Amino acid sequence: MSEPIQREAMEYDVVVVGAGPSGLAAAIRLKQLSADLTVAVVEKGAEVGAHILSGAVIDPKALSELIPDWKAKGAPLETPVTKDRFLVLGPQGSIELPMWAMPPFMDNHGNYIASLGNVCRWLATQAEELGVEIYPGMAASAPIFEGDKLVGVVVGEFGIGKDGQPGPNYEPGMELRGKYVFIGEGVRGSLAKVLKAKYDLGKGAEPEKYGIGIKELWQIPAENHQPGLVVHTTGWPLDMNTGGGSFLYHFGDNYVAIGYVVHLNYKNPWLSPFDEFQRYKHHPEISKYLEGGKRIAYGARAISEGGLQSIPKLYFPGGVLLGDSAGFVNVPRIKGSHAAIKSGMMAAEAAFEAIQAGRSGDELSGYKQKFDGSWLRKELHVVRNAKPILSKYGTVLGGALGMFDLWTNHLFGGLSIFGTMKHGKSDSASTGLAKDYKPIVYPKPDGVISFDKLSSVFLASTNHDENQPAHLKLRDPSVPIDVNLAKYGEPARLYCPAGVYEVLYDEQGQNPKFQINFQNCVHCKTCDIKDPSQNIDWTTPQGGDGPNYPNM
Repeated sequence: MSEPIQREAMEYDVVVVGAGPSGLAAAIRLKQLSADLTVAVVEKGAEVGAHILSGAVIDPKALSELIPDWKAKGAPLETPVTKDRFLVLGPQGSIELPMWAMPPFMDNHGNYIASLGNVCRWLATQAEELGVEIYPGMAASAPIFEGDKLVGVVVGEFGIGKDGQPGPNYEPGMELRGKYVFIGEGVRGSLAKVLKAKYDLGKGAEPEKYGIGIKELWQIPAENHQPGLVVHTTGWPLDMNTGGGSFLYHFGDNYVAIGYVVHLNYKNPWLSPFDEFQRYKHHPEISKYLEGGKRIAYGARAISEGGLQSIPKLYFPGGVLLGDSAGFVNVPRIKGSHAAIKSGMMAAEAAFEAIQAGRSGDELSGYKQKFDGSWLRKELHVVRNAKPILSKYGTVLGGALGMFDLWTNHLFGGLSIFGTMKHGKSDSASTGLAKDYKPIVYPKPDGVISFDKLSSVFLASTNHDENQPAHLKLRDPSVPIDVNLAKYGEPARLYCPAGVYEVLYDEQGQNPKFQINFQNCVHCKTCDIKDPSQNIDWTTPQGGDGPNYPNM
């Protein structure tokens, strides 16, 4: 029997996992409440912001509560929204929907187009000035329990070999222990997944729902650039039974952030979200902005779409879930950063009150109480039916009914003729059989407007040490070929936006083999969500590995 690993331990009042907007907001709020509190933030990216990707049009409401003088302090919310457009695309033409027909909360005036990664970098400087300790490149790889309570996390373990055993350069990492541990890993985080299962946090809630968002950053000719323009679309190239849409935001130094979201409850296993995005960019309404421009960055991430119905229990012995780890996203507004910041603030206030009262390691039920009385819950309540209506009725009828429901909720204080709808199936269970759908033949990329996966991954600057075990774990190695290929055409090779998964054949076109190119992974977590057999577990690679997003 091997000897237990000996690790040094550091004690804090609060340990925060994830230097995203929720985790950094929590850390800042804790130090605002008491400079004497000790707070540590660990981040798996090589630097703060390296793994942050969002559209992003940012509602500054929560930031103004956290740091009222954010403008004077130089927060990088540089481009105010000046014009909103919403288009329904057909194969060649489009119909523009008037913004006055939409509920007022869908209007983006007063919001800012920005890089959320740069906002997080700025938030990190604010936190450090208050005395928060931030450790980038330190993946939290395992929870630490004492009895039934979470007391800390293992961080900074390096040098595990491909065989899963410590290699010659092994470093055991450290234990960061706290009176409370905040989990702000983002969507489908590996620790959050463990904790949700251990404490049955999803009991009584609807299944969690997700989308995949794929984004590119372009620098375009000045004559094509309209600072502050926000364009959202629905419709083509997706069919009427597949939910999704696009965003296109003009900001900064002739930048355009362009992206596509596909709801992961799609049925056709032959669908490739990446290729739908590449096809979409050739629409005349979109390509006119990109012509003559240069693509300078690429990335992808899962998006929480379950809304209010899918939010799990927020607290458990010793810890809480923050931001996207809890599912705080306003789906029709395509916004989550303001919700993440607010959730971090509320959790910080609950922890401060508990620590002041001499408590530690118990359940922070005060966090839930603060959420229930907040503007955030009211906001999520108003839009709670947007996703399930689309899923049930399709994009045309569902879009019309959804808009009606948003209006009635807005006008009548959250009342809806639909009540509160359920989601039903998980995204993985929504996947149909390959035999029931026709394979989709996608156009070959032209290398000017549309591109292939490998050249795209290159722009994500992703890197993983090849000598470590693959961080994408198969529960049963036989399932990809024996089950997923046979029944579903092995959709992992299509839903992954980074070319991680392949099915290889011998020279005779026989003997299929499933290959995982984990070095390509951009940490979007789609495989963990959409695999129809739920056979893939996304776990953290060693700290610092993964994409390195600039200005995303």
